[in-house]
Amino acid sequence: MSIVLDPATEAPTAEAAREMPRAGKARSKGRFASLPLVLVVAFLVLVPAGFILLASVSSDVPRPGNFTFSLTLRNFKVLAEGGLLGAAGNSVVMAAGATVLALLIGGTLAFICARTDTPLRRLVFLSGMMPLFLPSYVGALSWAVLGSPGSGLLNVAFHDLGLGVRVDVYSLPGVTMVMAMYYAPYAFLLIHGAMSLMNPDLEDAAGVHGGSTWRTVRSVTVPLALPAILGSGLLIFIHVLENFPVAQVLATPGQIDTLPTFIYRLINTTPSRGNEAAVVSVVLVAAVVVMTLVQRRILARRSYTTVSGKGVKARVLPLGALRLPALALAFAYFMMSMVLPLSALLLTAVRTSPYMQSFSALGRAGAVDFSSFAQALTSDVFAKATANSVIVAVAAALAGTALAFILGYTVYRTKLSARGTLEAISMVPLAIPAVVLGIGLLWTWLVMPIPVYGTLWVLVIGFVAIQLPQGFRGIAAAIQATDRDLEDSAVLLGARRLRAVSAVTVPLLRVSISSTFLLLMMLSMREITVPLFLYTNDTRILSIAIYDQFENGGALRSAAALALMYCLLMFALSLLPRLLGARGGASRL
Repeated sequence: MSIVLDPATEAPTAEAAREMPRAGKARSKGRFASLPLVLVVAFLVLVPAGFILLASVSSDVPRPGNFTFSLTLRNFKVLAEGGLLGAAGNSVVMAAGATVLALLIGGTLAFICARTDTPLRRLVFLSGMMPLFLPSYVGALSWAVLGSPGSGLLNVAFHDLGLGVRVDVYSLPGVTMVMAMYYAPYAFLLIHGAMSLMNPDLEDAAGVHGGSTWRTVRSVTVPLALPAILGSGLLIFIHVLENFPVAQVLATPGQIDTLPTFIYRLINTTPSRGNEAAVVSVVLVAAVVVMTLVQRRILARRSYTTVSGKGVKARVLPLGALRLPALALAFAYFMMSMVLPLSALLLTAVRTSPYMQSFSALGRAGAVDFSSFAQALTSDVFAKATANSVIVAVAAALAGTALAFILGYTVYRTKLSARGTLEAISMVPLAIPAVVLGIGLLWTWLVMPIPVYGTLWVLVIGFVAIQLPQGFRGIAAAIQATDRDLEDSAVLLGARRLRAVSAVTVPLLRVSISSTFLLLMMLSMREITVPLFLYTNDTRILSIAIYDQFENGGALRSAAALALMYCLLMFALSLLPRLLGARGGASRL
């Protein structure tokens, strides 16, 4: 009897047998090749989070010479404190109210801009987007000047007009309103994108079956935009829930506690209650993660696909007599979110008296003086804080962009086994509130034997860590959209892979890389929560200097002048990506 072996099951040849160990070594090398990158990213993100978790179950906070592993559960008693329960309730109410209001504002403006025949729709688009360029805490400081119950400019104006209206921005509705105004652009941009790409066939089908225009909007258009609505709603809710600077500026004077301000107060009490602050931080992170999972579960239950392979153009709905009221609504939002706050800063910077009983006082001799701008420009505070801000922002943007490119290339252009791990770790900062990550970074660099605390380097490291998701997503999207055939062709022609990446891939992604750099630089310029835990007198940056001067009532004029110059700088930075993109597009024609 003869036995015929299947070629697929035959014993390997001698040559193949020699190649098997090499293949195994290659796979093993591939597994370890990404280990340094995993360690770097984990050190930036997971170590600070780990210190928070460790402190929540320890008897001591991490600090030099007092880093122990004595575990205890006594810290969790803070969860039963009435102050915490009140802060949690205020945070939830504020986040829910601001989310609903921001969705109404942003969603309405998005619908007006994307789907209606309202005139001047480009101006409507700018109105919905412009508040993104005004840092929320600067907006909060401006509204503290406008809506203070005692001497707010709006209350002075209402008194001059003989109106019995009183604005109190230090109340829960006042803080909620300010939060909603400056987070409405998130809803506007996401919902506008969804409505602009919506296939009109489904709406036409509803009209054929007798549905009126507004019933079609309610039953077809809005449900199809549900992913954008829920996504932006969750994003706004989380941002408001974890927002510290706006709550500190507006809620604290009204004796309204939120979870971030409660955590900050626990850290800064004497003696410090850092372990209990860590417990509250862990609960806050857990709440953010749960909300993210719930949103994904809701969206996974049905399909929202409206764009197919054929070209689509969203249907424009005629508003008729509502065209001008719709335009007036956009103008009113722009006035409240941009014009009034910037005007309040300008008036505060030029008036010589910090208190004003009537606007008629501005007509008196010497009531207005523009010297505050010259004083702010020539002050040591401005010079040093601006220099520190520029150094930190540029260094953080350079390091963040380089790290984001390496991560994006590793995840989407290689077959290394740690790709999924790298992507997951890179997105972790989205689930960690800035106030929590700031505490973790503080403890990390106090304990580490590397002498960076008290220097600008610790701010650079903090900014790179907190902005890692934005940088990674920006670069990763560009890498995914770029065909790798040109890079592979260079390798086939004899170039080393590193040479092919630097000579082919990087130039192709030049616009995306530069835009990511500018985005990270602008985010670093406006960040305030993380630096609050990491800065010293020698490392103050511009955002911290403005915040400190507003806290000191005697420096109100110079703080307002400094804030206006800061806003001009932020606006200029926001225009650079568009100008650079236009030049990049022109150079390719």
